[in-house]
Amino acid sequence: MAADEVRAARVNRRRLLAVTGGLVGAVAIGGLPGVAQASVPRLGGGRRDWLPGDHHVHSEFSVGYDESTTPPTPIIGGDAIYPLAVNAANARRFGLAWIVSTDHGGPNHAKLDAEQRYPSLLEARRSVPEVLQFYGMELDTPAADHSSLIIPKVAAERDILFNLESRFSKRDPFPPDPSFDTEAKMIEALHEMQRLRDRPVLFANHPARSASGLGVYGQDTPAEFRNWKDAAPDVVSGFEGAPGHQAGALNPDGTVDPAGERGGYGNFPTMGGFDQMTARLGGLWDSLLGEGRRWWITSTSDSHVHYTEGGSDFWPGEYSKTYVFADRNYADILDGLRRGRIFVTIGDLIDRLDLTARPADGGVPVTVGETLNLRGKRPDVEIEIRIREPRNPNAAGDRPHLQRVDVITGRVTGPVSDRTTDTNPTTRVAERYGPRDWRVENGWIVVRHTLRVDGPMYVRVRGTNTDELEPQPDPLGSNPWEDLWFYSNPIFINR
Repeated sequence: MAADEVRAARVNRRRLLAVTGGLVGAVAIGGLPGVAQASVPRLGGGRRDWLPGDHHVHSEFSVGYDESTTPPTPIIGGDAIYPLAVNAANARRFGLAWIVSTDHGGPNHAKLDAEQRYPSLLEARRSVPEVLQFYGMELDTPAADHSSLIIPKVAAERDILFNLESRFSKRDPFPPDPSFDTEAKMIEALHEMQRLRDRPVLFANHPARSASGLGVYGQDTPAEFRNWKDAAPDVVSGFEGAPGHQAGALNPDGTVDPAGERGGYGNFPTMGGFDQMTARLGGLWDSLLGEGRRWWITSTSDSHVHYTEGGSDFWPGEYSKTYVFADRNYADILDGLRRGRIFVTIGDLIDRLDLTARPADGGVPVTVGETLNLRGKRPDVEIEIRIREPRNPNAAGDRPHLQRVDVITGRVTGPVSDRTTDTNPTTRVAERYGPRDWRVENGWIVVRHTLRVDGPMYVRVRGTNTDELEPQPDPLGSNPWEDLWFYSNPIFINR
């Protein structure tokens, strides 16, 4: 490390100790609330654990800029304010096993990332080893909004990101270059990522935040997502189902601000805390799944500044969690994100969701992100849903309880002729289950459902602590702790 990097690391270390009271490294991840410990069947390639994490976390290297200089001078802490190690310590505090450092850019930000943020990440990894910390960025996406770009944990991770950010992040050039803000530039970037030996993973962030109405999209569009996936099928993995900034309706003392927006969605609101592209039954997500696309959803904090310090954010893991079915190492967590072994929850409504499907006449079960092949077998499929509510109160001190679980199905009919399509008319709620319908077995909520399969399809589940049959648009002043949902990713079924 250069001398200035050493000094920066020491400053970050002192700030971390001040925030955490000197407890860095003192807590093992297995002892934290919200991390599943129960013994479960070995699904998903023999894995046992659902590991909670957050792929959208900002640090002080999401900078502001002094525009009076040429080029503009970056201002550390000018947008987000916390050192990476502070983010990691709070992620550990709220039970996360992994996070991704995703600072967004600006003029010459790629150089700042390589020279300053990366050494700070290395220090944070040493300071908080219990939390696996990926290197990445919130890409200033050409011709679109933002995307989480997650770099594999390899020796060349710093060089991989520098190459991608400097060549493709639309705000990196100075003077500004309009050619960086075109869809052609994004497709070029995705082709480059797809060619890499160590391929990153990309999720579109807050995809409908700029939408002006239901199905009236802004910077991110259905056609773009289809083009992205076609260009880099092993890189483009999905979008945020539940965006961050969910504390936007809370005052610093925790009371509700009647004018506050949940998620920062100031045009068309979130729906039960989820983006309309996910929450609308038979909407864009179901349209993509109906083409057979492996398109996954996540839930993140988008943490910049905590709401108690005047921001609109929760700490990583305090409210949103993305659970990945994986062994506890960087490679398998990234593989789980890429392949959709994911469920998401807000407000710690649940901390375990084991969704499996198996042929009714026996066979090996599959789980989320996987495909069940029924060729030559009976047309019935047995769906089992096993859910666990957390044993401890959530960060608000509440013990929310599940009121309903929905089994949702849709047909897989192949590519659409109109790439702007954002609906799947075959999607339906196959069954709704409430407390009178499910069983409780050793503290687990258990639902069993039989599907008759007459063609290619998918199945996914969601649940809520509310009595809403469908998630409704969130009005201003919505208390985020009162309206909670979870979603699984799908299982595909071929026949």
